[in-house]
This record gives sequence, structure tokens and C-alpha cells, in this order.
Amino acid sequence: MEKNYGRQFSSSVRSMWRMVGLFLILMGPGIITSNVDNDAGGITTYSLTGAIFGLKLIWTLIPIMIALIVIQEMCARMGVVTGKGLSDLIREKFGAKITFYLIIGMFLTNMGNVISEFAGLAAGMEVLGVSRFISVPLGAFMVWWIVAKGTYRSVEKAFLIACVFYLSYIVTGIIVKPDWGHVFEQFLTPQLSFNPPEMTMIIALVGTTIAPWMQFYLQASIVEKGIKIEDYKFARFDIVMGSIIVHIVAFFIILVCAETLFKNGVRIETAKDAAISLYPLAGKYCTYLFAFGLVNASLFAASILPLSTTYLICEGLGWEAGIDKKFAEAPQFYGLYSLLIFLGAGIILYPNVPLIQIMYFSQVINGMVLPFVLIFMLLLINDKKLMMDYTNGPVFNAIAWVTSVVMIVFTFLLLIRMI
Repeated sequence: MEKNYGRQFSSSVRSMWRMVGLFLILMGPGIITSNVDNDAGGITTYSLTGAIFGLKLIWTLIPIMIALIVIQEMCARMGVVTGKGLSDLIREKFGAKITFYLIIGMFLTNMGNVISEFAGLAAGMEVLGVSRFISVPLGAFMVWWIVAKGTYRSVEKAFLIACVFYLSYIVTGIIVKPDWGHVFEQFLTPQLSFNPPEMTMIIALVGTTIAPWMQFYLQASIVEKGIKIEDYKFARFDIVMGSIIVHIVAFFIILVCAETLFKNGVRIETAKDAAISLYPLAGKYCTYLFAFGLVNASLFAASILPLSTTYLICEGLGWEAGIDKKFAEAPQFYGLYSLLIFLGAGIILYPNVPLIQIMYFSQVINGMVLPFVLIFMLLLINDKKLMMDYTNGPVFNAIAWVTSVVMIVFTFLLLIRMI
């Protein structure tokens, strides 16, 4: 009897380690894509949320997190079942003309995001005492080299290491010693006013956390990683973990700015202002950690965003795409990637560029464009011929449609009030 228990125990342990090993092999796309949400524009948006509204809007992180899990799961499922990227599927289902307009719109939106990443890199490094004329060219070359000279696996490892450095924001949040009772009270008593500044901020919060470009990158990376249907449960867990981690980081950024800048009436316009303003309120270590987090996030996203845009355009136009392909096999892929990086970095070095407006409003535009991408996704994932037995259930459909409708209503209300 004891021998049987021993064999069963050993078998259970081997099975558990096998599951852990499989997850470690298949993890990556979900955690990486979610963490890039916290890019320069994202950190700026979260910093402004905390500094302007205190903890009033912190409750919005819960519904945004649920929507992010559902939307990313849909993308990953489409990638696993069809073996194709999102813009590839949109072109096949809705035609080349619609795909062309989508590509133009997404290119312009993403270009604003790429510029904002290099603006974040310049701002973070200037807080640490390095000129933008040194940090931006070096950073641009580094992110270009990692992708142009690497394989999918080596690039993914570099991205996963970058995810670890987001811990700096959690440490910063602990350093400022928040009033946890007040924090929980704000979560339990959500407040919302329909005035233009607050609505704009909510659109920016949704836009930066569920950015349209993410859906194209996630599905392309799931396809390039070659995840099969039988292993999909691990990819799904990867997505849920990534969505929770990114919101924990966002929570601490809002918390830090609310507990320091908002309480002391300090006005800021950028994440750089937030880092500098923390010095007299929370000490130099808090400032340096905040700036370091901004640099890491900017470099990380400056790699992923051009990559996502390149996947989107190449798939949409039927060109070869993929990090594992050599330059001669996918010249348009590497040409576009290089163009986006060096254009984004070059604009930041041009004098008197309105960086603040670019960083903030690129996130607002993300939120306005998101419903259109979501509607394409919902029509695709509910296509029985395409997805067979893997179409959406009623709960997922309800959450995704409600997210789309809410974003459309908020955008229209904001535009009407601004006219």
C-alpha cells in the first residue's frame, strides 16, 4: 500500500514539474504584450491620473483589467486556431480596401506611440543626468539591433527580462507609505463625473491599457511561437498573469502620484515632471526608481511598438513577416521596422517638438481607435467557419461588446462637449 502511495506521489510531482516546464516554454506573448501597456505614454497617463484626480479613478483599473483579459484571450485564441495574424484575417474576411484604410489609420496612431516611447527614454535619462542626444541614438540602435540581429527566442528572452524591471514602480509605491485604508475605501466607493477632463482621462486609461496595436502584436507572436490548440491552456494562463501584473504596476504608479503630488497640490504634465517632483516629497531614491522605470518601459515599448506595426502592415499587404526570417527573406518587414525606429528617434531630436501633447494624446487616440479594432475581432471570432468550436461564449461577447460600446459613447460625448 505504502509503495502505491509513493508511486502516485512521485507521478504527481513529475506531472506538476512537467506542467511548470511546459508553461515556462510557452510563456511570453501574454506577459510581454501586457507589460508593454506600461510604456512611456502609459506611465505618463497613470502619473497624470494620480496627480490630477488622486485616487478617484483608481477603481477603473478593475473593469479595464477584466476587459483586457477577455480581449487578449480572443486574440490569442484566433492565433492558435487559425495560425494567422489579425490583419491577415481582416484582409481575408473584409477585403483589401478596408485593410488598407485600417493600415493607414493604425500606422499614424502607432507612429505617435513610437515617438512617445523615445520621448519617454529622453525624459527618463535626463532625470538620471544623460543628454537626449546621447541616450536616444544609443537606445534606437540597441532596440533595432536586438530585433534585426536576433531570433524570436532570443528577442523574447530580452523582452521577458525587461518585464522584471517594472518592479521598480512597486518599490516606489512602498517607499511613499500610502494610507492603505483610504486606498481600499476608494476601490469600494467608485466615483465618476461626466465632465470633459475626467472622460478624456478615462478614454486615455482604456486606450493606454488596451491599446489597439497590442492585439496585432499578441496574435502575431502567438502564431510565430507556434502554439498548438492542445497547449492553449498555458498561453491563456500567460495572458491572465500578464494582465494582472500590468495592472498591479499601473496601480502603484497612480498610488505614488496620488499620495505625493495630488496631496501636496503639485501640478505635472509628464512622467518626467512626476519623477522630479517626487524628490522633495519622497526622496532621491524614489525619483531615481521612477525615472529608471520610465527608461526601461520606453526602451521595451520602443522595440515592441514598431514590431507590432510592422507585423500589421506586412500581414495586411501579404508580405513575408517574422523575426526568425532573414533580411533577404523578409526585406519589407525589416525595412519598415528600421524606418519606424529611426523616424521615431529622429523626431525627438528635432528642436521644439511638442512632446507632452504627443505622449498624452497618442493614448487618447488609442482609446478612440480601439472600438473599431474590437468590432473586427468580434466579427472574426464569432465566425463559425473560421473558428469552428472555438467561437466566443455569451459572457466574452457581452464584455467585449460592452467595452466597444462604452468607448464609442465616451468618445462621442467627449467630442460633443468639446464642440
